[in-house]
Order: sequence, then C-alpha cells, then structure tokens
Amino acid sequence: MTRGLRLSWLPLLAVLAAGARAAEGQAGGEQATPVSANDARCVVWARELGFADALFRHDPAAFAGFLHADAVFGVGHQPTRGRDAILADWMPLIEGKALELRWYPERVSVGGDGRTAYSSGPALYRNPRDGTYRLGRFGSVWQQDADGQWRVIFDDGIRPVPIDEAGVKAFEAGRRDTCPAA
Repeated sequence: MTRGLRLSWLPLLAVLAAGARAAEGQAGGEQATPVSANDARCVVWARELGFADALFRHDPAAFAGFLHADAVFGVGHQPTRGRDAILADWMPLIEGKALELRWYPERVSVGGDGRTAYSSGPALYRNPRDGTYRLGRFGSVWQQDADGQWRVIFDDGIRPVPIDEAGVKAFEAGRRDTCPAA
C-alpha cells in the first residue's frame, strides 16, 4: 500500500520538477509565471513571457538563453540566422536605447509532435526620444531542445503602426501572466 502511494506521487513530482525547470529557464531571477507543467502550451506561454521580460530587463545573457542555436529571425523578409547573429542584431533593442519593445502571447498552440509550438500576440514599440508608440504583432515558433528547454527557432512580426494612448492602455490591459485554459 505504501509503495503504491509513493509511485502515484512520481508523476506529480515529475510535473512539478518540469514546471520548476521551465521557471528556472527564464533566467535572471525574474518571477516565474504560474504554469501547468504538464501542459506544454502553458510552459511555452511562460517561456514567451520570460523572453519578453529578458529584453525588458536589458539582459542579453537571459535573452540569448531563449534562442535556439539555429534560430532564424525575420523569416518573412531579410532573415538573421543563428543565436549570435540575432543577439548582435537585437542588441540595440536589448539595450533599450533606440527603441523600447514589449510583447506578450495571446495564443499558444502546440503541434502534434509535442515538441513544436507557435505563439503570437501584440508587440508595443516606444520611441524613447519622442515618446511615441507603435503597435505590431509577432509570431514565434518554439522547439523543445534535447535538454527539455523550449527555445525560439523562428520569429517574425508585422510592421507596427502608430497608436494613441488608448491603444497603449488596451495593450497593457491585454497581458495575462497566467496561461488561459485551452
């Protein structure tokens, strides 16, 4: 009887450990987003938020940790290939000097293989020189690496358009830190 009880806890412990690994993967000590660790969709949701937070915190090492080694950004136009090239290309955004960028997922879908996911949502750009805002959208393909960690393999977005203060407030109100029910 005791042995059966212990074994029934093993799946739960594995789920909790996976959730802890997902939160640790966000790096940099930011707060972990509550996720259902047995739901890959929610793990990717948390990873997307962690990815955005790494940029917001101006943390290039944490940002790089979310990139697949063979990632391709800008897949719809002039692609940037590889983690190092993407990191170099995004450094002005990571530093936050030329442009401030924030985003969050609205939707995450996991492919049939359970190791590939797509996330999409709004992206808010702020020009620090004049305080103007533009709103675009992103789409990211995530892949679960051999180490179990989810990393962005493809990323692109649509050209942002100017928005007013009401648009900024709507963007801010739309962020959900917890993964919605499927």
